[in-house]
Amino acid sequence: MSQAPKQPRDPSSYSPSALTRALPSYLNPDNLGPWGIYLQQVDRVTPYLGSLGRWVDTLKRPKRTLIVDVPIHLDDGSVAHFEGYRVQHNTSRGPGKGGVRFHQDVTLSEVMALSAWMSIKNAAVNVPYGGAKGGIRVDPRQLSVGELERVTRRYTSEIGLIIGPTKDIPAPDVNTNEQVMAWMMDTYSMNEGATATGVVTGKPVDLGGSLGRREATGRGVFTVGVEAAKRIGMDISGSRVAVQGFGNVGGVAGKLFAEAGARVVAVQDHGGCIYREAGLDVPALMAHVSRTGSVAGFAQAEVIEPDAFWDVPCDIMIPAALEQQITEANAARIQARMIIEGANGPTTPQADDILHDRGVLVLPDVIANAGGVTVSYFEWVQDFSSFFWTEEEINERLVRIMQGAFAGVWQVAEEHKVSLRTATFIVACKRILHARDLRGLYP
Repeated sequence: MSQAPKQPRDPSSYSPSALTRALPSYLNPDNLGPWGIYLQQVDRVTPYLGSLGRWVDTLKRPKRTLIVDVPIHLDDGSVAHFEGYRVQHNTSRGPGKGGVRFHQDVTLSEVMALSAWMSIKNAAVNVPYGGAKGGIRVDPRQLSVGELERVTRRYTSEIGLIIGPTKDIPAPDVNTNEQVMAWMMDTYSMNEGATATGVVTGKPVDLGGSLGRREATGRGVFTVGVEAAKRIGMDISGSRVAVQGFGNVGGVAGKLFAEAGARVVAVQDHGGCIYREAGLDVPALMAHVSRTGSVAGFAQAEVIEPDAFWDVPCDIMIPAALEQQITEANAARIQARMIIEGANGPTTPQADDILHDRGVLVLPDVIANAGGVTVSYFEWVQDFSSFFWTEEEINERLVRIMQGAFAGVWQVAEEHKVSLRTATFIVACKRILHARDLRGLYP
């Protein structure tokens, strides 16, 4: 797809005063953070919403925001308090859906934005969910297994009044996994007095989890990357790939690209950054990360400075770590032809504009990493029916949905001469606001 010039826009619509009209009073207008970035994205799509634009403020206000205290007994007998959040951004199209992250830097602004991006993501792939997200401000690396379990169970009890299989379904996110979901499911079930497997997704298979769920987000990243490459004439075989973050998303995506003939030349994570022009041995690197928790110390590669990651010569870059990684400070240095956002919100609007002007194709998070929630939907459906599909069936359904969703977004992008991010927001916001319009207001 040819890269059209940036669409004209009214600069005043992105001024802090305009953005903060949609912000709760407790957020700092001088540092809008992830929520402010999301608001800018909504403002950019508003001119394309037609008559549905009358409902656009629905997208700028989370439906429900819950802040909870999470006190636990530590192993030494002392009591520690952690702050937890659960935000339900929109439920016009179905129950809330979104992960729970445990991280020492979690903020309300971040969780609000992540919940809103989940609304967009779910609508973009047309699964019948709204958007939600949760988090606890805690460094799980500082907790024992027992302390982690107690934090998880107390948090689940605190948010239990707003989650449920038909209300809001949590899932794994940063620093949470199948075991955390098992504790959440058990806690909710104990409080309800009945086993409720559908209250979370991303569970162990033995507790109603779905085959293929762990690899689903990375597989979705790979799928949309292949589809985009076909449209711009890029041969995946022989292409150079740089990956930031090497967990379930970046690691799986890197493995699939390597299996398709690409060379994964650089990987950065919290432990450091490594590089090998001839291509890294991805299975060996994944085994190393599984053993040690980081790419640091991998013998078959050169160590480079973390900031040098943005200068690595590559064809495809996959930011699969945290938000706001690609900014106006480093966007001009990126040499990739294509960026596939495995993480949520890794690119700021200012960086988006720089990349757009330079002709770099950005496959936005709200379509590129939707494979995880798509298979979460499959898991939820299987739990309700108590009938489970094979992994081959899961992967086939995932690829089919991701290909169809991406084709629809590409068509809208070409029709309106806009970026893929704006096109994805056009598709998703119209679906959300059409549901809002049909349902009306009660009372």
